[in-house]
Amino acid sequence: MPNHDEIYSREAERYDQLIASQPKLMEIVNEIRPLAGVDVLDMGAGTGRLTLALAPSVKSILATDASAAMLKLTGERLRASGMKHWGTAVADHRRLPLEDNCIDLVVSGWSICYLCATGVPEWRENLRLVMSEIERVLRPGGTAIIFETMGTGYETPQPPEFLLDYYRALEEECGFQHRWLRMDYQFESVEQAVELTSFFFGEELAERVRRECLTALPECAGVWWRQFP
Repeated sequence: MPNHDEIYSREAERYDQLIASQPKLMEIVNEIRPLAGVDVLDMGAGTGRLTLALAPSVKSILATDASAAMLKLTGERLRASGMKHWGTAVADHRRLPLEDNCIDLVVSGWSICYLCATGVPEWRENLRLVMSEIERVLRPGGTAIIFETMGTGYETPQPPEFLLDYYRALEEECGFQHRWLRMDYQFESVEQAVELTSFFFGEELAERVRRECLTALPECAGVWWRQFP
């Protein structure tokens, strides 16, 4: 399995090619929490998948991530777009560089899972700290929306076993609602599909893509959301 920490620190542009082949998410976010006039925190923003989609519709947005390389690309794109009222900051989800009660909407895509997989010995404490920070920075009535994988290469949810306890905790212990959606990859060619799936998911999935000549790869995602008091 590829080393995702290394990918995020050294292969930001290549990673962005992969996620650029997936559907945008602004509509589902706006459906859960209308975006007009809100201050947003994008936790684990990466190369700006959610940041760039939401920024034109919100009052302000701050993108945080553990990878400076990822945020550099996000910042360059926001700057080139001419958009105002945005910022980036290298940060840990468990120690956010924000004052109390300053954000209306927290979004996080495919990121908290790295702290909360069952292979991480302190995953429950990590989840407690992340939720505590989210609640701390949100204004009363604020909303948190979390996206995570529900299975790559599957047409219906097949969540990784090492994330099941985390997902269960989000719903049963943290009070989040949940539904799933399709986030299929649409590649330009079989060659691109093989290259990018091998790069991020590993050779086993890439071999399936090669064997079946796939340019569309099914992907399921989960969205969890909660409005805080």
